[in-house]
Amino acid sequence: MSTTIIAIRDAALTAGGEYSPAKQKAANKGIYNGRSPLLHRRIKQLLGGLKFKLLFCLSLICLVFWFSSKIGPFMGWNLDLPSSVSNPSRGGYTVLINTWKRNSLLKQPVAHYASCGGTDAIHVVWSESEPPSDQFKAYLNNIVSEKSQAAHKPNIRFDLNEEDNLNNRFKPIADLRTDAIFSVDGDVIVPCHTLDFAFTVWRSAPLTMVGFVPRMHWLDEEKNGMARYKYGGWWSVWLMGTYSMVLSKAAFFHKNYIELYTNKMPSSIRDYVTRERNCEDMAMSLLVANATGTPPIWVKGKIYEIGSSGIRSLNGHSDEQNKCLNDFVALYGTMPLVSANVKAVEARNEWFW
Repeated sequence: MSTTIIAIRDAALTAGGEYSPAKQKAANKGIYNGRSPLLHRRIKQLLGGLKFKLLFCLSLICLVFWFSSKIGPFMGWNLDLPSSVSNPSRGGYTVLINTWKRNSLLKQPVAHYASCGGTDAIHVVWSESEPPSDQFKAYLNNIVSEKSQAAHKPNIRFDLNEEDNLNNRFKPIADLRTDAIFSVDGDVIVPCHTLDFAFTVWRSAPLTMVGFVPRMHWLDEEKNGMARYKYGGWWSVWLMGTYSMVLSKAAFFHKNYIELYTNKMPSSIRDYVTRERNCEDMAMSLLVANATGTPPIWVKGKIYEIGSSGIRSLNGHSDEQNKCLNDFVALYGTMPLVSANVKAVEARNEWFW
């Protein structure tokens, strides 16, 4: 280093005062060579913050993968199933509409579900002594043809039953082309995009029920080895953050369950539904839970009741449900329902994810 450069450095260090070892050290680090001490500290803080955020994000991703691996089997999400079950997408789904003496109201759900791209067929469970007129059937067929957006037009069929019996909605259906059944009351409308999302969820867990109307149960009391349970409606689900049933009022399930319901489930349960004219939806929930040992899956989504009054209110809860629940548990000899506290949500529709 030349004598001239040394002299210039010494002059800068002693300007405005005596020589300072601290200034000499700072000069060697370059702080006094055009860079602000505050800026230097801010840069170090920023880099430290980025490292922390990166580490946090990586930890969060690992946690999500671990949680998914744990909750998957619990929810019945099993992709290692036989091909006939794990690929239940052939032909989309069959819409099974339960109605009774509401012909004018039936036109709206038929038209709506015909417009959904996943609908392969529409079956109307008809439980009246008089069959639908040819004129009415022709009218509904025209609606289906007009409303369908798919190249394959869904067909509509009436499943006729002379007896008015709630068990009729779960009778086996011949020549079904789909594994998936969407069971819905004749006064309930589920938007097509919401229905398609629920179908996607069901395809990931085809052995369980996937639906929009959650209900729950809890232990009320236990005396002398006998347990009594309470049935909880929507507000109970909302307050307690758990559920153990989704009602067949608006739910997907595998076609095999209507065969089990009619031919394998204890006849005493079907007799109970016939006698009480109630609780067939609860009976189906218990049947699926007993067969799988897993909870259902609740899909978050808007659904709408139409008409002046529903077949059964979305918020319905009464002593009748408590009685049904405990009577069914007594007939099973055990409580088959399994509780869950997660729900399927379409992330595209959520502002916070």
